[in-house]
Amino acid sequence: MSPAQTIQDDPTFVTTSERDVFHRVVKQLPPDSVVLANIRVADEQGDHEADLVVLMPGSGIVVVEVKGSHVWVENGQWYIQRGTQADRIHPVDQARNAQYALRHYVESDPRWGSRTRVRWSHHVVLARTDLSADFSLPDVPRWQVSGRGDLAELGQRIDDTTGRRQNDARPPDDEDVHVILDILEGRFPPLRDAIALAAEREAEAARLTAEQATLLKVTRLLNRVEIRGGAGSGKTVLAIQQAKDLASGRLLGQKKRVAVVCYSYGLATYLKQALDGGPSGQRPVFVGTFEDLGRSWGLTDFGTRQDSEFWEVELPHRMADLANRLGHKQKFDAIIVDEAQDFADDWWLPLVKSLRDEEEGGIYSYSDERQRVFARFGRPPVQLVPLVLDHNLRNTKQIAETFVALAPTGMELRGGNGPEVTFVEASLSEAVEMADEQVDALLDEGWAPRDIALITLGSRHPVQFERQESLGQQGYWAGFWDEDDIFYGHVLGFKGMERRAVVLCVNEDGTRDRASERLYVGLSRATDRLVVVGDPEALRRMGGSDTCRRLGI
Repeated sequence: MSPAQTIQDDPTFVTTSERDVFHRVVKQLPPDSVVLANIRVADEQGDHEADLVVLMPGSGIVVVEVKGSHVWVENGQWYIQRGTQADRIHPVDQARNAQYALRHYVESDPRWGSRTRVRWSHHVVLARTDLSADFSLPDVPRWQVSGRGDLAELGQRIDDTTGRRQNDARPPDDEDVHVILDILEGRFPPLRDAIALAAEREAEAARLTAEQATLLKVTRLLNRVEIRGGAGSGKTVLAIQQAKDLASGRLLGQKKRVAVVCYSYGLATYLKQALDGGPSGQRPVFVGTFEDLGRSWGLTDFGTRQDSEFWEVELPHRMADLANRLGHKQKFDAIIVDEAQDFADDWWLPLVKSLRDEEEGGIYSYSDERQRVFARFGRPPVQLVPLVLDHNLRNTKQIAETFVALAPTGMELRGGNGPEVTFVEASLSEAVEMADEQVDALLDEGWAPRDIALITLGSRHPVQFERQESLGQQGYWAGFWDEDDIFYGHVLGFKGMERRAVVLCVNEDGTRDRASERLYVGLSRATDRLVVVGDPEALRRMGGSDTCRRLGI
């Protein structure tokens, strides 16, 4: 015969006798019965605990009190041996009171509705005490208590308990048992809230990143530093803090004229959002892209970013000429470059020339070589002191584990636990449509639109294309802060950015140059919930077997 059901994942027991009785009852009762352990209920009379609650369709509900040590009766009083001491106990009262409290709780619940009363009873098990067949006390007949010699037939004895008393109560059916189990789950309990947990992890990540900012104090006397770190190591947050400290004079006691430069439009928007709101005189004098810096010096013609000859050779030389003409007041004491791996060799020339002191002026580079998604391999023309951040702080462990094999160095994962990463298999032609469906699924999970981004690896999503065409780059990136809408982006423009929940759409075959770097960036953009949609073989080409294994492929 199959055993009874045990719906609790990992019931706990105070004594080994309780555990033994639980397993005996489960083994001895039929499969439609349900056995629960350690059910607590409170009412006006106090707190009650049922060691076992046995729900038997066609029979009744029995609350079981288990005593594991030796028990005896003297002058009508119950006693139990605990170590060297004999303590007075009330096992029958405990079982009866727990039964009545539990029955009242169930019958008072709206879900019980108009159902009539079912059979309830109680039973006492003295697991280490022998009982005579003629045992009897005024408050507990022999059929309502089992001793050590009765354990082999304990399930049957508990079943028999429900039919001994003649009353109007009926045996419960399967539906009654289902309703009782539902009621015992409670009414409107607080549910696991993925958003609330994400907020807690975000606060913890912010705390860890703030701890890491002490690195700036340690290195405050170094004016040429390259800070390297993998995705999620807090580089951008550290760059923002350094810009604030230098501009306000907090680090060195003297305010500096600071420029913060990057390549990506999106990252520039994020940096401006973080830095432009500070008090006047305590924020960088420039925050923006490399081309924005050229505009601030008077350049107007930039063409398109697809013209690599212009962008990587002609533009930086034009900007270098303009930098030479800047007056002392227009130049900078320090330049911070975020996502520095995006910079071409010649881009560093105008940056250095825009320093008030080309020999001693501050240059601070933040980079991740594995996020070098463009075919540019620039290095600053000056010596920088390298510092390495080897902790992942921003992603949950589940997300970080998917890309740790692609990271530039070994990383300690300190981002906390979160939901498992989801992989959805889709062909190249189906990937975008399937990714859209996963966005809907995230909304159903409770994520707000502002929490979600859909990021593509191949061609842009139609929504991104439409928004960029109609709004322009500035208007499109302003939408990143929209509280009421999902953000649609591309991995190349989303570097340095993050969202709590990301659907990564692998809508390419994985054969292009630097596809591995693109995948690394894409996997690391979600802080809490990651869904990857794509073809397993394409992912294997990009990330290798180890990454596929970590994605559950």
